[in-house]
Amino acid sequence: MKRLAAIFFVLAVCSSFRADASQAAEIDALSKAASEYKGAPDASQIYSECLLSTVRYDVSFTPDKTTYVITGDIGAMWLRDASAQMRPYLFFAQDPGVRDMVRGVIEREAKDILVDPYANAFNRDYRVTEEKFELDSLAYPIVLAWNYWKETGDQAALNADTKSAYERAVFLMELERDHSLSQYRHRSLPNGGVGSPVGYTGMVWTGFRPSDDAALYGYNIPDNMFAVVALTELADLETTVWHDGKMAAEVTALRDGIVDGIDNYGIVYTPKYGYIYAYEVDGLGHNNLMDDANVPSLLSIPYLQYPADAGIYENTRRFVLSPDNPYYFSGKGASGIGSPHTPKGYIWPLALAVQGLTAQDPKEVALVLSELRASDTGDHLMHESFDPNDPTKFTRSNFGWACSLYAELVLNRLMGYASPLPPNRGGMPLRAASASIFAARP
Repeated sequence: MKRLAAIFFVLAVCSSFRADASQAAEIDALSKAASEYKGAPDASQIYSECLLSTVRYDVSFTPDKTTYVITGDIGAMWLRDASAQMRPYLFFAQDPGVRDMVRGVIEREAKDILVDPYANAFNRDYRVTEEKFELDSLAYPIVLAWNYWKETGDQAALNADTKSAYERAVFLMELERDHSLSQYRHRSLPNGGVGSPVGYTGMVWTGFRPSDDAALYGYNIPDNMFAVVALTELADLETTVWHDGKMAAEVTALRDGIVDGIDNYGIVYTPKYGYIYAYEVDGLGHNNLMDDANVPSLLSIPYLQYPADAGIYENTRRFVLSPDNPYYFSGKGASGIGSPHTPKGYIWPLALAVQGLTAQDPKEVALVLSELRASDTGDHLMHESFDPNDPTKFTRSNFGWACSLYAELVLNRLMGYASPLPPNRGGMPLRAASASIFAARP
């Protein structure tokens, strides 16, 4: 019932993907990592299957020497999902096979952006599968490329096409800061495809959420936070790799304008929680207080490494992990965040994994891991969402992104692997929200 066009596509081509993917499944470093699990014995198969899920089933190498990555049980390549599915493999990026695979993803995503920067998903032949403009779909490829470069020093994928693609993304972001100037329309959006009315904030407008659902209000706060991180990293690439100071300055100015927009429009006072980050705003005085399971999310702010105000994030976290968040659900087997994208009451393993990755209390991490183990129905894969009272009721039998994020949670919290996101972002630290902006607020 979701992403129908892509589902038809997978029926035609999935068998060929599985045949090609067997090449990737032989990467030694990943096979070794899958066998070195440290944690609860009943979760070893889940970890192994989830770590290898993408490389085993979803990756194929193409004649143009790029890497095509499907989302699991859907045969198109989403820029967001493919980037996220590669992320745990950055732990093993010193392996030549891993480097070849990730480098191929970076190059293909750049080609995709050059085809249509508004599109979020593409077919194997670079045709657009969906043209839902989602700001995070432009941020994810940049973040993957920067992290890969920092981990390996390899600049082979950072070629002229990649630079052009990322700069085209910047041009689109600059345009969509004032959506009234945009020609973008989508049949799923109100007002003749334009979307709901917005005022200028300095942030970037987005038509759709990371869930692929239409946005209620045009400025998605976690999306804009992730864009800030991506633009910081892109400025580093422009300066250090491409030696383009003029473009680096333009990127940095765009980034700073978005930060100001988040500070000025994205923070809401609530009597119960104090100041919290809104999920969406319109710049006209309206806000949407909720969180969605898909990443970027409010819960994932530290995972994204956006330097949010610590106190506001903690207030926001208490809100999103409570029944006051309209998409927080509880059942006999788990409690967590769901999404309007899936049946009411269903919890997403994505959100549980993010909760574990951002938790400060080891007991909370252990609880999340136990809830994820309990959601296993015997296939040892993470699903898109599940009924917390009956995990045999779930959506999507193979959701590569969730599997990858679960593997990262285990690698980071149980097996001692440091985050593949380096803390130093090219000597250009982001400023956190200033406490002074709250002085005049209640």
